[in-house]
Amino acid sequence: MNVLKKLGGVLAFFTAYSFAVTAAYGLLSLFFEMSGVMIFIFTGILALLILFVVFGTLMTITRHANRHRTRDIHERLTHVMNEISNGNFNVAVDYDKNAPHQEMAEAINDMAKNLGTLETMRQDFISNVSHEIQSPLTSIGGFAKLLKDENLAHGQRRHYAEIIEAESKRMSGLSENLLKLSSLDNNKIPLNKTDFRLDKQLEAVALTLEPQWSAKNINFEADMQKMTVNGDADLLSQVWINLLNNAIKFTPEGGSITITLKGSVVTISDTGIGILDEDKIHIFERFYKVDKARDRNLGGNGLGLSIVKKIAEIHGGKVSVNSKPGKGTVFEVSLPMREENL
Repeated sequence: MNVLKKLGGVLAFFTAYSFAVTAAYGLLSLFFEMSGVMIFIFTGILALLILFVVFGTLMTITRHANRHRTRDIHERLTHVMNEISNGNFNVAVDYDKNAPHQEMAEAINDMAKNLGTLETMRQDFISNVSHEIQSPLTSIGGFAKLLKDENLAHGQRRHYAEIIEAESKRMSGLSENLLKLSSLDNNKIPLNKTDFRLDKQLEAVALTLEPQWSAKNINFEADMQKMTVNGDADLLSQVWINLLNNAIKFTPEGGSITITLKGSVVTISDTGIGILDEDKIHIFERFYKVDKARDRNLGGNGLGLSIVKKIAEIHGGKVSVNSKPGKGTVFEVSLPMREENL
């Protein structure tokens, strides 16, 4: 490509020089009578002078135009930067493809777009947190007011107190999850990696949650190979707790849940209600709930799967989901395999 550009430049020069020679010869022939040798010499000299004047004029015009274009793009860049500094991210620098500072203009446009996305996420985050906090606070305040009634029956008083306790626990869980996500995002939680048996950890988590799945008569099955992994045992335990809690919540009475471990891939499947395709692409987003009304009754706050995804990623792994409405859901968590297990 560079060779073609150089050849094009040489061709353009000789073309211009040919026109200059023709013009010079015409002028000399018109005003002077010279021998063949003299006219040849003076034609070459005059042609070079013509080229010098023409190119000099063109360069002057180009420099003037470039100064104007540069001043114009500077003004546009300054305006957009001022708008961004004032919190307006819905702006962009309008520029020509070959304009000066093109790369800077593109970088500023990308920055404005990314900042706009972050601002939208920030506003959504604040709105979601406010909504999640407002609901239990309303319940706590309402039932606390009812408890002031001295004529309230003992059974009702106990029921209202249990609701207040449950809503308080929900707020506490929300606070803990927010703090955990914030710490994970900012790498404030140091990874305490050790070698441990992943199959033993999965078995321990399943036994811890036995009261929940036994209460719904859920058939629990496990097919796990012996597997040693290197990771933060406490954080990875949170992954299995969150996934199994979801499976138990959304699996109906008499359903089944299965855990399999092959290699360093953990699969947790259930025969629950399943997830629509339009919801699957969002389920790892913070505060996203497939069914907000149902999830609220079950105590969810839309952060569990975000934590699962984040913990898997900081371990160099990944999490995926496969689900169909009415057919159940399968979560698969892949962790890096230790060399001795390969």
